[in-house]
Amino acid sequence: MQIAVIGLSHRTAPVEIREKVSIIESQVPEFVSRLRTCSQVQECAVLSTCNRLEIYAVLRDSEYGLREIAQFLADDRGVSLASLQHHLFALFHQDAVTHLMRVASGLDSIVLGEGQILAQVKVTQTLAQKGGGVDRILNQLFKVAITTGKRVRSETDIGTGAVSVSSAAVEMAMQLQGNLVDQQCLVVGAGKMGVLLVRHLLAKGARRITVLNRSLEKAEQLVEKFGIEMPVATLENLNNHLVASDLVFTCTSSTEPLVTCERLRLLRREQKVMFFDIAVPRNVAADVDNLPNVRLFNVDHLKQVVEDNKAHRVLMAQQAEGILQQQLDEFLDWWRGLETVPTINCLRQKVESIREQELEKALSRLGSEFGEKHQGIIDSLTRAIVNKILHDPMVQLRAQRDVEARRQALKALQMLFNLEPPQSEPPTP
Repeated sequence: MQIAVIGLSHRTAPVEIREKVSIIESQVPEFVSRLRTCSQVQECAVLSTCNRLEIYAVLRDSEYGLREIAQFLADDRGVSLASLQHHLFALFHQDAVTHLMRVASGLDSIVLGEGQILAQVKVTQTLAQKGGGVDRILNQLFKVAITTGKRVRSETDIGTGAVSVSSAAVEMAMQLQGNLVDQQCLVVGAGKMGVLLVRHLLAKGARRITVLNRSLEKAEQLVEKFGIEMPVATLENLNNHLVASDLVFTCTSSTEPLVTCERLRLLRREQKVMFFDIAVPRNVAADVDNLPNVRLFNVDHLKQVVEDNKAHRVLMAQQAEGILQQQLDEFLDWWRGLETVPTINCLRQKVESIREQELEKALSRLGSEFGEKHQGIIDSLTRAIVNKILHDPMVQLRAQRDVEARRQALKALQMLFNLEPPQSEPPTP
């Protein structure tokens, strides 16, 4: 039984590869449910964002499990395994645990300290639960990772500055255009990223903002969040607004490009326009950047935005590493304790069986005139005695960090109380 993570991210794969394997949120539970049926997968969860597709799993065998998941991902996404293998990474045991903590803390993001990823990790756990993919181990792992992310944000200043792809896009627009007050901004997409884009644009002084979305109602709901008037329209009006816009931010879930060379050529626009495409799959075709008076930036271009404050963020990340180590030790203590659970359960069942038998004998000797109230008191008394006797040995057994010492203690316990040794394989620390 081993914890593993397999996947690809902005560190291992370009956007062209990431968009081929991305999974939209509504599809994740069903994907998890099918992945869970693989022979080597005991538990699984899928973290899918614009920058990463990572599968966290509890595997029966690491080598066979890795092959099985890689093949499943390739088949499910309709790509060849050969085209994926060069970009996939895999981590096991302690490295996998540390990786999820780093992800949840924003330490593995394009924008160091990005805050949105923590919410995405929380959603990952929820969606995996809906798909029946997580049980005791991954639930505990995600619980500790989320706690780690919260601690890093509350105990360091790593969250200052540009902390999301959307804020980085707006910062890049400011660097290139200067004051945004006079810029006509177009936000295409009214989902979570659209909300963030509008929020950052307003914070940086933009006032001429139009929101387009496939559903007009959702675009209107986005505008209502900010309590100010902003033009809204459906994607059917995209051409008209492309003609009038200086800055275009795209973040829809469309699987095909919305803006192509052909579309822009037909508009015959001559003024300069900048596209900031933060969607995966991309909303703006890559060759649009070859047109005159057009500049295109996608999620892979945003790494430069954070360079000015890099030294400060690196310092905050170093502080965060201490928090990660504390949380890792806490999880590993829990993980090692799993080895003791079968023996502890077996001992408790045996002692409880003895308690029930002796209680029944005692009550039968006391006779039928002994009231139910008194029987209940004696039952509670015997339960309390058993719990108090077992408490300290169980706590000490779970807290034992030395693997060999703990296993010797378990063997001694099994021998002294004549317990059947557990049949399940112990976890690999």
